[in-house]
Amino acid sequence: MVILFWKVRRLFMHEMSIAQNLIEIIKDEMIRHDAKALKSALLHVGQLTAIVPESLSFCFEVMTSGTEMEGAELIIEIIPLKAMCRECEKTFEVQDYAFECPYCGSSDIETVAGQDLSIVEMEVN
Repeated sequence: MVILFWKVRRLFMHEMSIAQNLIEIIKDEMIRHDAKALKSALLHVGQLTAIVPESLSFCFEVMTSGTEMEGAELIIEIIPLKAMCRECEKTFEVQDYAFECPYCGSSDIETVAGQDLSIVEMEVN
């Protein structure tokens, strides 16, 4: 039971620090554009980031309570993990974290999408 609690707490700590950084970036942008309230923020979250969308949304909601961001919708789009084979130069979606080209079998690949976290757009008042 203690181990399970630790794992849940550890996941939330990961998303909590990410939510805190997102809030700081959003605040800076709101100040820069003289915005008074945040209505929504669209995020692109790469599959490889290991972010749990529900946990991030929960942390964002808790941390924005009582602020100009309270009630804002956090829209999270998961970006699939994609790679390019250096041997046959084909691009493919990585399935089940198998870092091997499905076309030629080479393991000489480069990830090209699915590693990033970005704020794509914000709707403000």
